[in-house]
Amino acid sequence: MTKTEKIKYFDSVANEREQQKIGSYYHKELKNYLRFLIPPNSSVLEIGCGSGNLLAALRPGRGLGIDISPKMIEAARRNFPCLQFEVGDLEDLQIEEKFDYVVLVETIGHVDDIQSAFKELHKVCKPETRLIIVYYNYLWEPALKFAEAVRLRKKHLLEHWLPIEDISNLLDLNDFEVIKKGYRFLLPIYIPLISTFFNKFLANMPFFWKLSLIETIIARPCGYRKAPGEVTCSVIVPCRNEKGNIERAVLETPNMGRHTEIIFVEGHSQDGTLEECERVKNKYPQRDIKVFVQDGKGKGDAVRKGFSHANNDVLMILDADLTVPPEDLPKFFDAIVSGKGEFINGSRLVYQMEKEAMRFLNLIGNKFFSKAFTYLLEQRIRDTLCGTKVLWKEDYERIIAGRGYFGDFDPFGDFDLLFGAAKLNLKIVEIPIRYRDRTYGRTQISRFKHGLLLLKMTFFALKKIKFI
Repeated sequence: MTKTEKIKYFDSVANEREQQKIGSYYHKELKNYLRFLIPPNSSVLEIGCGSGNLLAALRPGRGLGIDISPKMIEAARRNFPCLQFEVGDLEDLQIEEKFDYVVLVETIGHVDDIQSAFKELHKVCKPETRLIIVYYNYLWEPALKFAEAVRLRKKHLLEHWLPIEDISNLLDLNDFEVIKKGYRFLLPIYIPLISTFFNKFLANMPFFWKLSLIETIIARPCGYRKAPGEVTCSVIVPCRNEKGNIERAVLETPNMGRHTEIIFVEGHSQDGTLEECERVKNKYPQRDIKVFVQDGKGKGDAVRKGFSHANNDVLMILDADLTVPPEDLPKFFDAIVSGKGEFINGSRLVYQMEKEAMRFLNLIGNKFFSKAFTYLLEQRIRDTLCGTKVLWKEDYERIIAGRGYFGDFDPFGDFDLLFGAAKLNLKIVEIPIRYRDRTYGRTQISRFKHGLLLLKMTFFALKKIKFI
């Protein structure tokens, strides 16, 4: 079918689509899912926007919809005058503006050359942009065509039925990295209670999820956010009763990027840690060292205070027990500035540990949470509880903005950051580190009390991230 014939067809159904039942179960659930992925007030470009209902439902701060059908665009402008709609073609984008999110819902099936079309998307993407593609599962082709034949469904002009692997390959050929891919809507019609069970629970189970109606892909452009030589770094060191490790932390932390600051956040110690932080700060004036006392308690509170005072591009957490060697930090820095990842997590479970570095029950717990979080976050997570985590400050500010979705539930800070990064669909990468014995002080983790709390948070995340 030629481009002219496609435009004629969509023009002919523009009024029908404008009058479609917006509250239908499938479209309502799809909007809810995309609202979970896209924070309100983001800048959003929807390609193949139709009459504008989906774009409006996303509540963008800046919203632009394009479609090849002039009649569709007329309907969208009439329905949602607060948003911008223009006639446009994915295969020849005439847009120079960059967006936070680019959304293609059921669009790529109408494109003649998908590979060339994906290349065009770089015109509207910045390094932080998330590309969200929603498309039909090719396994549903016979069922959908049968529904069209018996007039249970309007005829669609889909020319391609692509498995999710083929779409991923086409993105890879055009320098887009797939972060997540999955399936949704095992039962796309509403049956009280049954639809909820099928779509929120059964569709998230192995085997069943690949039978769902739609495929979803979240991808990002490959490339640097900022020239590596220009990136600055802040190392936050939460410290409570760690007096014997403070000077070592300064001496062993290398300079990274254009500038490195070290921020100690002291947690009401009983061994003179605060005084030691001040002494070390004065002893090494050539290093940019800051010292603060946290207002509340717990590592999570200390990390948040340190992050709030950080002035640089990249934020790092270094536990003051120094069981993660400070000299390993450049590996984390290189991974984030090179674009290999956007949230860099340490993994203590790759290399052989020193004998007393991690107790047996702690090791078993870490492995359990590794499996649970790989399933929950849909990215490989081997060590959820390693204290060393690295992210861009601008991404942390976005995590803060969306923190209300999860609430203030995490005294450690690890899960708060992981959940926030997963919801923003940041690329999570793990760096193996050699986990060492403590040389001063003792662990401040209670295996059973904190283990039960972490288990509770895992079930909380299951509800807030997976079964949405």
